[in-house]
Amino acid sequence: MPPDITQGESGDLVFQLTDYLSRLGYLPAAKNNFDDGVVQAVKAFQQARGLTISGVVDAITLRSLEEARWKLGDRTLSLDTPPMRGDDVAHLQSQLSEMGFNCGRVDGIFGADTESAVKEFQKSVGVKVDGQCGPATVMSMMRLMKIVSGGAPIQLRDEVNRTGKGPALAGKVIVLDPAGLPEIFDLAQRLEGRLIALGVNVFMTRNAQTNPSEHERIESANNASPDLVISLRQDEYPNESAHGVATYYYGSDSHGVHSIVGERFANLVQREISARTDLLNCRTHAKTWDILRLTKSPTVRIDLGYHSNPADSKKIADPVFRETLVEAMLIAIQRLYLNSENDAKTGTLKIADLRRAGLRK
Repeated sequence: MPPDITQGESGDLVFQLTDYLSRLGYLPAAKNNFDDGVVQAVKAFQQARGLTISGVVDAITLRSLEEARWKLGDRTLSLDTPPMRGDDVAHLQSQLSEMGFNCGRVDGIFGADTESAVKEFQKSVGVKVDGQCGPATVMSMMRLMKIVSGGAPIQLRDEVNRTGKGPALAGKVIVLDPAGLPEIFDLAQRLEGRLIALGVNVFMTRNAQTNPSEHERIESANNASPDLVISLRQDEYPNESAHGVATYYYGSDSHGVHSIVGERFANLVQREISARTDLLNCRTHAKTWDILRLTKSPTVRIDLGYHSNPADSKKIADPVFRETLVEAMLIAIQRLYLNSENDAKTGTLKIADLRRAGLRK
């Protein structure tokens, strides 16, 4: 993994990244010195792409800059190793999705599902069926998009699956992805126990003896084919005054896509935690972090306070407070699967209510 590129650096790599920023409209021209203007441009790009806003070009930001420079038609897209990535792939996936061809999640990565969707589209318009998106396929798509107006059937599929499985938690599959902090891991274990008691099949991406990479945890989550993935973290900031709880779901304004179920659960769990605790409500946010983007099932990341804030750390260290968080998350999970007419107001449901309502079965 290349080292981060920060303010004050210069050279060919700085010129390359500023050239990307210039082409994308964030800088007037490329330059070979990483000055304050470049920092502000990087922050603007990171904000637009749903990345962590730092002004530092880490590996994820550099990869996103590389992806952003591609427009549909710039190159022939095909299944390759490693997979082709870029905004052109995301545009292709979005167009296919709107026309009803199932390419899976709009993630900007040309995988097997995207190839299959391209083939189905090629069959429907009578061009060569090779799974490659070249000039002929792009032209056919552009002509068809002028007369086809649709919603987002692929994005809605998760919502249909959610409502079709009924309100009972028994039999559902949930992956918990806790950070390595002892308090967060303990909280995840408490939540795991409560979910198992309600009949949920729970998978943890780590245990007390292992420290898998993010890629390994994403692969583990995908292998479980879960209904929901919950990543549990504590945030950190140089200024210890930063505090509060925030929840994140997959969404990208530049790709024109978001996870419907992920956003719904993010809103539910954020409201439940804010109603039941005194953690500052830092709201929900769409992001394109890998844990959200590359996990195929609806995924949220919950940042339970700031590890760098003494008051937040003290709260999370309290087992009683962690139990309150567990109940808030458990109720939010149940509310995700309730129909609107059977739902309750935020902060009012108790775990005992779930048992009395027969939702354990």
